[in-house]
Amino acid sequence: MAVPVAFFAVFFAYPVTAIVARGLKVDGSWHWGRFGDVLSRPDIGQVLWFTTWQAAVSTALTLLIALPGAYVFARFEFPGKQLLRAVVTVPFVLPTVVVGTAFLALLGRGGLLDELWGVRADTTVWAILLAHVFFNYAVVVRTVGGLWAQLDPRQEEAARVLGAGRLAAWWRVTLPALGPAVAAAALMVFLFTFTSFGIVQILGGPAYSTLEVEVYRQTAQLLDLPTAAVLTMVQFAAVGAILALHAWTVRRRETALKLVDPALTVRRPRGAGQWALLAGVLGTVLLLILLPLGVLIERSLDGPAGYGFDYYRALRSVEASGGTFLVPPLEAVWNSLRYALTATIIALIVGGLAAAALTRRAGRLVRGFDALLMLPLGVSAVTVGFGFLITLDKPPLDLRASWILVPLAQALVGVPFVVRVMLPVLRAVDGRLREAAAVLGASPLRVWREVDLPMVRRAVLVAAGFAFAVSLGEFGATVFIARPDRPTLPVAVARLLGRPGDLNYGQAMALSTVLMVVCAVSLLVLERIRTDRSGEF
Repeated sequence: MAVPVAFFAVFFAYPVTAIVARGLKVDGSWHWGRFGDVLSRPDIGQVLWFTTWQAAVSTALTLLIALPGAYVFARFEFPGKQLLRAVVTVPFVLPTVVVGTAFLALLGRGGLLDELWGVRADTTVWAILLAHVFFNYAVVVRTVGGLWAQLDPRQEEAARVLGAGRLAAWWRVTLPALGPAVAAAALMVFLFTFTSFGIVQILGGPAYSTLEVEVYRQTAQLLDLPTAAVLTMVQFAAVGAILALHAWTVRRRETALKLVDPALTVRRPRGAGQWALLAGVLGTVLLLILLPLGVLIERSLDGPAGYGFDYYRALRSVEASGGTFLVPPLEAVWNSLRYALTATIIALIVGGLAAAALTRRAGRLVRGFDALLMLPLGVSAVTVGFGFLITLDKPPLDLRASWILVPLAQALVGVPFVVRVMLPVLRAVDGRLREAAAVLGASPLRVWREVDLPMVRRAVLVAAGFAFAVSLGEFGATVFIARPDRPTLPVAVARLLGRPGDLNYGQAMALSTVLMVVCAVSLLVLERIRTDRSGEF
């Protein structure tokens, strides 16, 4: 536990505490009255209301649209099912900047709707809500569908035999059994939308601001650290409560049900109703997921001289960016790959040690340690990035000018994914195998190499894939610490979208397409090596 605790203490607790202290501390004393001053402001009240409202509506819409898909993937067998499962998961691993750009190409100025019907929706709340549904569709399909596939269908059939209608049997039997999974999925969707940054930053315009966006505005544009510190603490408290509720629902899901092999519950659709449901889900995937991604690709190819690779070729030139970058935008691709690979190695080391520690001990200390690992998901990434700048600037940690600063920030977000992927597999290893190896004279290191590693090798690869995809798309912290001569892909896309001109817009579409392809390839590789086929992440 020592290495993960030290890592989080230095690169998470220290920067966050420092920036909060700068905002709330004056002449050595804490000014807690600033909470009342900030939270009583009408503009901040509007931000808090919109953040909560849009997260609740986004969650409800996602459940409404994705639950039929969860049923189809859980109960039906049809050609191309595995490929379609991978397709619906692609948005979840896409950086939020790419999601925002894709919907900008669909709903914004010069977008598909603008060309066909003269309608623009990129600065409306509906653009934000639809983008959130697009991003979180897979969370519901995979989480709820994973449990649904393992529920014994004979329970619902028994209710039908006893006189219940199809809807009544589902409402009285299946839905209560699915309750923990639905609650867990809803809480995760609410968490992701409550802390939304890239999507709202690109699609919301000046009229809409979430807590995360407001922290960025108060920090980077207004330099109002007291307000940013208060909002950071408010978001931290809210997300901490969400994560605690999520942990409780996961424990209920793990202990409350007797499950069956998913292979026993899957069959081909029967009857016009089931085929219509399958067609409806396929249509939803086409319109909600494939259409925005397809429009993004089309816009990246629609150059001034017709369709071609003009915008991609422009990425090789500094002059083409109009002074936006000190280096050709294409270098952002190689920068992002190098940063993401380094961040993945760091996340695997820290997260692997943490997961191993959690499998060997129990008690309050370990539960607290487990909660510590999830904290980066609850604190504003903007706060972490700005905290890096104001704390890691003196020996022996004078890293502000070092390239390693970006992978360190990305690894903070990757570690929770590594732990969550590896922990169930490590806990499933029979402890008697380790004991037998130790009795035969193997050292602890050799026990790990000969017993644990062969069993968790695939889990390590899956964890590495998730950490790589998450690191590749990290934006909130990186926007502060990425150097102008070494931009990352998300930062480069945001900078190009922030400048006028068709060339900058086209280059943003091209870079977003490159980022989308890299993330999609990573996911397809994960699908092939994934050990758990029940449908969950």
